[in-house]
Amino acid sequence: MLVKQVTNEKEYSDAVEVRRKVFIEEQRVPEELELDEFEDSAVHFVAYEDGVPVGAGRFRQVDRCGKVERICVLASHRKKGFGEAVMKAIETYASAERLDGLKLNAQTQAASFYERLGYVKTSDEVFLDAGIPHLAMKKLLSP
Repeated sequence: MLVKQVTNEKEYSDAVEVRRKVFIEEQRVPEELELDEFEDSAVHFVAYEDGVPVGAGRFRQVDRCGKVERICVLASHRKKGFGEAVMKAIETYASAERLDGLKLNAQTQAASFYERLGYVKTSDEVFLDAGIPHLAMKKLLSP
């Protein structure tokens, strides 16, 4: 297992390939919502197994907080630690940027995954994003 911060077009293409399979094909998120105006300004991450892209995520800085987005793992590789590895890579990056914390909008079916990683709900209010129920969550980073 290898998680890399994207540094070139091939790695970015690998990350987008995973996102397309999970969000656009599997979850039916419209492409124009998945690939949005923040693609160029976000920091992207991709997870590999034996050179094959299997997970992805991205990070944006919003004020003194990091915004974790687009965390996904191919169905064939779920529950094998890839999602956690992507999250750890993003948290390490955010810590190096000396950010106060991270926030994310979790699909409700994935909220327990984020809770295991130390994220807490900021509200019990469920909202729809791309037609999928979500909860807002956050995690403070150690100084």
